[in-house]
Amino acid sequence: MKRPATPAISPCFIVNNIEETVAFYAKLGFAVTFQEPQQNPFFAVICRDGAQLFVKAVSENTPPLPNSTRHRFAPRWDAYVFAPDPDALATEFLTHGAIFSTPLEDTHDGLRGFEIKDPNGYVLFFGRPK
Repeated sequence: MKRPATPAISPCFIVNNIEETVAFYAKLGFAVTFQEPQQNPFFAVICRDGAQLFVKAVSENTPPLPNSTRHRFAPRWDAYVFAPDPDALATEFLTHGAIFSTPLEDTHDGLRGFEIKDPNGYVLFFGRPK
């Protein structure tokens, strides 16, 4: 029997402001594929190629909770985005004004890539194994 495919995963981030978050990711080439409602949305799905994020604003009393804020030993990444050519992607992001929280590099754990922190504090690693 053929094994069923699981071609993608989509993290869901609690955010402070949908419009601000969508604008940030738009600079990285992500596009809104869904939002609810159309005016003053509280939920959106944003995509770039196979990378997809769900973002939801719950209330002012429910702040974002990136991994790095949970515990000092928590992983600092909230999402790993596979990028076959992290060098070219980094160049594209830089031309659109992206600021890396960790620059493009070969990591100590055998990866090549870079990190970006979004306005809510979530850290995304864009890269691949070396």
